[in-house]
Amino acid sequence: MDAVQEIKEKLDIVEIIRSYILLQPAGKNFKALCPFHKEKTPSFIVSPDRQTWRCFGACNEGGDVISFVMKYENIEFYEALRMLADKAGVELKRLSPASQKEFGVLYDINVSAKDFFVRERSLNSQAQKYLTQRGLAQETIDEFEIGYAPDSADALSLYLVNIGYDVTDIERAGLSFRTERKTYIDRFRGRIVFPLYNTFGKVVGFSCRILPECETAATPKYLNSPETPLFNKSKILYGLHRTKQHIKEVNTAVLVEGQMDFLMLFQDSVHNVVATSGTALTPHHLTVIKKYADDLVISFDSDEAGIAATERAIDMAHALDFTVRVFIPRPYKDVADIVFNHPGTIARSLERESVAALDFYCEKFLKDTSPTSLKNRARAFLEKISFIKSPVEQSRWIRRAAEHTSVPEHALHEELTMLRKTTRTATVPQEQSRISSEELEFESRHEQLSAAIITLSFLHENSMFLIKEFRQYFAPRLEPVLDILEKGRECLPTDHPAHQLFSLLEMKSSLKYTFSDAQMITSEINFLLSELKREFLKSRRVEIQKQIAVTEAAQDTDAVAQLLKEFDDITKLIDNTHNS
Repeated sequence: MDAVQEIKEKLDIVEIIRSYILLQPAGKNFKALCPFHKEKTPSFIVSPDRQTWRCFGACNEGGDVISFVMKYENIEFYEALRMLADKAGVELKRLSPASQKEFGVLYDINVSAKDFFVRERSLNSQAQKYLTQRGLAQETIDEFEIGYAPDSADALSLYLVNIGYDVTDIERAGLSFRTERKTYIDRFRGRIVFPLYNTFGKVVGFSCRILPECETAATPKYLNSPETPLFNKSKILYGLHRTKQHIKEVNTAVLVEGQMDFLMLFQDSVHNVVATSGTALTPHHLTVIKKYADDLVISFDSDEAGIAATERAIDMAHALDFTVRVFIPRPYKDVADIVFNHPGTIARSLERESVAALDFYCEKFLKDTSPTSLKNRARAFLEKISFIKSPVEQSRWIRRAAEHTSVPEHALHEELTMLRKTTRTATVPQEQSRISSEELEFESRHEQLSAAIITLSFLHENSMFLIKEFRQYFAPRLEPVLDILEKGRECLPTDHPAHQLFSLLEMKSSLKYTFSDAQMITSEINFLLSELKREFLKSRRVEIQKQIAVTEAAQDTDAVAQLLKEFDDITKLIDNTHNS
């Protein structure tokens, strides 16, 4: 048996997920508040029968026990597999050769590449000079294994091939790319290399800065690894593997923009720091930080782009219920410059000179209270308030706005109510949903009733006895699901789409219906079956009306008479169904 399948069979998904979140019984399933988005009523279902989970709410995510651990722990497949293998008592060396090649070899290649870059940096005086001129001590350079990619087309690729790696795996690791001539070129050339680690301290990618002497107008200054099976840029935060414990101890994370800012702060004894790495901050990054701290100090560049990025970070952090402070490194460009020019002072500056996000926005939007700009500035300030999760904190901000603008609090509350929905949906970046929800969208009332009956039938042992005489009235799309309900899953091929729809409706039944009394369930099913029959007959009557118009135009009197009789019969059936 494949080790992946063995791990899944030996573990109970309910017990694993219960170790992370509170689960409540819901029929034969379990429900919870979804851990991947904010909600007030449960939309997250775990099915012990199918060993799967699914959110029927905003994020619309779903999967097996491995995908849950990957998403919750913010780790890639292989790390999640290792964690679960330990719990299941399965040795990962028994992993199938295909799976081992898919993931294990990429970690090995990254480590070998990192060692190559570190060696090259130690041999290259220009690279060493650049780092020391930027203010990094040799101890810091060595501790974070900063390297150098030689300005050569294939130096790394040749090195890796010579020690036994396949060129296609080197490309899969994101370290080379194939040209039109079918040759392989190193992705990183003439660059300082910062290894990127996951939270377990494994190298999963690289972020590289061009050396000044190699820089041209056509050359990007910064270059990151592409997306690989190990590296997802929206999940990785630079340095977190080293600082997560410090962040947790003080319940505060200092968020900066790049590797040099991180390294200079860490070198200057600020050890609760973390950095984005050559990419924009995402909600996923902040979700990772939220696991370790409730308070966030944002210190991005002091230029216009940095201030805009700071605002965006504040709004995203407020949506995740962080307490936010802001440190603008003026008159310098960034915090690295402060450390370089005034070593030993940055920790005190961050503590004393950072300001609450409220004060930051008051200064930006409410300092000018001239009548001509007051409305627009107050509205901009209120849009920022709309991101704040806590009603208590929102009230505090509104009180401050009232003090600055002399506008009554109740008026500001009314304005906020008007702005809240549009601001949140239009401005807060949302992660793309990876699983389509189309399979649960039923446009017509006919389909909606058919689906509702099937969903409810999962709570009734003899549901098919009630449904059987009404089979002809169900929407065609749901008929294969009825076959599974009546005859079992083996009646259809395993890849038939009805299987997925059947599973989703079964899981959703735990959310949709909370009553368990058999008589009440029977009564509800019978009522819905009656409504289904009426809906089917009404649709059929509409079709007959259209046919009558066509046959009348063709002057086919016999056909018209037959259709009129059928129309009358259906009308009587509809009336009888309604009165029964």
